[in-house]
Formats: sequence, structure tokens, C-alpha cells
Amino acid sequence: MKIDVSTTPASELYQILTRVVTPRPIAWVTTIDLAGRVNLAPFSFFNVFASNPPVVIFSPAFRRDGTKKDTLRNIEATREFVVNAAVESLAEEVNLSSKEVGPEESEIELTGLSTRPSDRVRPPGLAESPVSMECKLLQIIEIGQGPGAANLVIGEVVAIHLDDAILDPAGKVDSSKLRTIGRLGGDEYCRLGDVFRMERPR
Repeated sequence: MKIDVSTTPASELYQILTRVVTPRPIAWVTTIDLAGRVNLAPFSFFNVFASNPPVVIFSPAFRRDGTKKDTLRNIEATREFVVNAAVESLAEEVNLSSKEVGPEESEIELTGLSTRPSDRVRPPGLAESPVSMECKLLQIIEIGQGPGAANLVIGEVVAIHLDDAILDPAGKVDSSKLRTIGRLGGDEYCRLGDVFRMERPR
């Protein structure tokens, strides 16, 4: 099978790409609006891109009707956000927080979760998540127009909170204790499975 991208609708390309590019890590992002209302939403177009300075990037695409999501509007207004770890024990809450609700409704209340104050930014972190990365906006790059178009949010990590329970005896994050979940295509997610090691070539 060959796909002619130029003649394939964006909605079909989305389904293909999200089933091929797997697994995708999930940025579980908390933001606030100018009225102080907290928003929580998951994004699976996400990764870490640098360590000096530490940089993460995620993409809140436009909604199906072509409008901006609350997360994007909040970041544009405050230039701050927090990325929380989406872990297996909170998978139901991650999924529930993806529900599209109005800006006056709280995903924190919807999911039954709670927040903790951040040190360097105004948006709070999730108290139940074992990792929270406080970020300040560096840049937003718009790619495309309309539904499904990308908004690359580039943020500098200015503080990191790690639960001691996910650390190994050497003080490093233990992936088997963190147990993040990943996104596949459609309604599918994945959990941490077999882990194998390979020494990098010298």
C-alpha cells in the first residue's frame, strides 16, 4: 500500500501517523488562565529536545472546529505551564482529562485530582503525579491552518519535582517505578513492558 499524502484528507493522515509513530509519551499539562482557573489536558505529540538549557516541546493541535484549545490560549496569555508525568496508576484520569469542556469547567474537579503549588511558575503541578516539570515558554511555532494544524509549544524547564518513591538507590529515576504510559492509535494506550539494555558503541 502506498499513501499519496497530497490527496489524503488530514483526518485520515492523522489516523495513519498516530498508529505508526508509537509509542508516544504523554505530556499531562497544567496551565492557568488570567482569572486563575486551572486547566489540565494530555498531549501525545510530546518529547524532550535539549538538556542545556532543558527544553520540552509538545503540540496542542487546533480543535476539530479549527479553534484553539484552552491549554494553548492559557500559555499564550501567561507564558507558563507544567508538564506532569502520565503514569499507569492514573491512566483513567489521563483519559478523562482529554474530554473537551468549556474554560469555566475544571478538569481537576472532573478527575478528582488535586494540585500542589509550583516554585517558579504560576500554574500548579498535579499532587498525584510523581513528576512535575515547571516550564516557561520560549516560543510557539504555528504549522498549518485549521483542524489538526500544529502549534509547537517550546518550553524551558525551570524546576523539576520528583517523588522519592520513583528513585533508585543511586537517586536516579527508575523507569520500572515511574511506570509512564504511552499513546498508540485510536483508543489504544500502552504500559511499560519488557525493558532491555544495549551498551552504546564506543
